[in-house]
Amino acid sequence: MIHATLHQLKVFEATARHGSFTRAAEELFLTQPTVSMQVKQLTKAIGLPLFEQVGKRLFLTDAGRELFSTCQEIFSRLEQLEMTIADLKGMKQGRLRLAVITTAKYFMPRLLGPFCQLYPGIDVSLTVTNHERVIDRLANNQDDLYVMTQLPSHLDIKTHPFLDNPLVVLAPSNHPLANEKSIPLKRFAEEPFIMREPGSGTRRAVQQLLDENNLTVKVRLELGSNEAIKQAIAAGLGLSILSHHVLSMEGTSGALTVLDVQGFPIQRQWYTVYLAGKQLSVVANTFLQYLQEAARELGEGVLAKEKS
Repeated sequence: MIHATLHQLKVFEATARHGSFTRAAEELFLTQPTVSMQVKQLTKAIGLPLFEQVGKRLFLTDAGRELFSTCQEIFSRLEQLEMTIADLKGMKQGRLRLAVITTAKYFMPRLLGPFCQLYPGIDVSLTVTNHERVIDRLANNQDDLYVMTQLPSHLDIKTHPFLDNPLVVLAPSNHPLANEKSIPLKRFAEEPFIMREPGSGTRRAVQQLLDENNLTVKVRLELGSNEAIKQAIAAGLGLSILSHHVLSMEGTSGALTVLDVQGFPIQRQWYTVYLAGKQLSVVANTFLQYLQEAARELGEGVLAKEKS
């Protein structure tokens, strides 16, 4: 290992992550023969094969897996060192990697905008996907912080609540139940329903509510997008249960209304999450502290807007 260079380790890490010399070369702006040569020299320095090639796909050997894990630790520590040095110089610089569930897209940009203006030296990478995929990313420690509402029970995690996330029943504004008060849950369940896709945290919450009350709904559509569900509701295809944020953050132009159904809203929380034992970078800690205050102001602004 004393003969291995940092450049070789970087080339190896990219090749292992992509499972391809070609894709690693594209990421690093190198030629494919250069990448192959660097990996070959590193293999010679290690003294054991790092990859097995099956067809066009590369697979890590036992030695390769150990080296890949070590490389990730090395580059993570170097990145944290760079951020710490910048912090000691009175600057906030580095990269912040966030993964959030889809509903968070209605407020996260409003929180990230001022943060990026406050800290122009911080680059933000934002991944928006469903609950199941966010949990997978969390389990593999792919990002700095994760934003979700339904917490995983099988992972050892640290959580920080920062914003309310009420789930409400949405209907087209001209629906017969629009002006009714305290609608029984059983009556609501008689209406055609639009369900989120499997893997969605909202779907899990809806199913839990139905199971607790021994109810079923007539699912007319199953959609993987809040926007698609909103359009389907407005078209009169059924009712649905979504976060109130899908309305409060961008308005509805009068097309949708919140029904007054017994047991609603379902009160939930937004959480910032990361693996227990994870050492947060200076940048991640900075964002975590910023988020608490910024989310409080955002919540107060939404309440004021609704009252007016």
